[in-house]
Amino acid sequence: MTTERETAAREAAPAVRIAPWTAADRALLEQANTPEMTRHLGGPETVEQLDRRHLRYLGGEGPGRMYRILLPRGEAVGTIGFWEAQWRDASVYEAGWCVLSAFQGRGIAASAVRQVLAAAAAEGRHRTVHAFPAVANAASNAVCRKAGFTLLGPCEITYPKDHLLRANEWRATLPGATTGGRG
Repeated sequence: MTTERETAAREAAPAVRIAPWTAADRALLEQANTPEMTRHLGGPETVEQLDRRHLRYLGGEGPGRMYRILLPRGEAVGTIGFWEAQWRDASVYEAGWCVLSAFQGRGIAASAVRQVLAAAAAEGRHRTVHAFPAVANAASNAVCRKAGFTLLGPCEITYPKDHLLRANEWRATLPGATTGGRG
C-alpha cells in the first residue's frame, strides 16, 4: 500500500533516466570506488577488480542488465542494475546501485530503482527483485522503502567474495511478471 507521502515523493522525483552500460562508463566505477562510497561493501576494489566488473557489466551475459544513472543533460551520476541470483533455493533478481556522493539525498537513487524494477518486470523471468543493503546503510535502506520494496528482515550475505555482510533483505514484487520459476 502506498502512503500519501510516498505518492508525493514519486511525483516530485528528479528527472533521471537509466541507460545501458557502455565501454565509456569505466570511469564511473573509479569515481564510485572511494572509501566513503564503499564503506558498507568491504572497501575499495583494486584496479583489476574494477576492470573485471566493467567487463561483466559490458558482457550482458544472462538475465539482467547494468545501467548508468543519468541526469537530464546526460551527466552520469551513478550505477544501477539487476541480475539473476540464487537466494533461499530459488532463482530471483537482485538489484544494486550507487549514486556518487555529490548527488546523494536528492531522490535520484529511488527514481532509478523504480526504473530498474520496470526493466526487470519487462524481462519477465521472475516475480520479485531482492536488494541487500548493509543494515548500517541507512540511505540505501531508505531507497528500498521509497522505491516500494518490503523489508523482510536482517540476513547475512557474502559480499564481496569472502566478506560476510550483515544486510537487510528487501523484496519488491514486480507487476505483471510471469514466470515458471519460484522467484
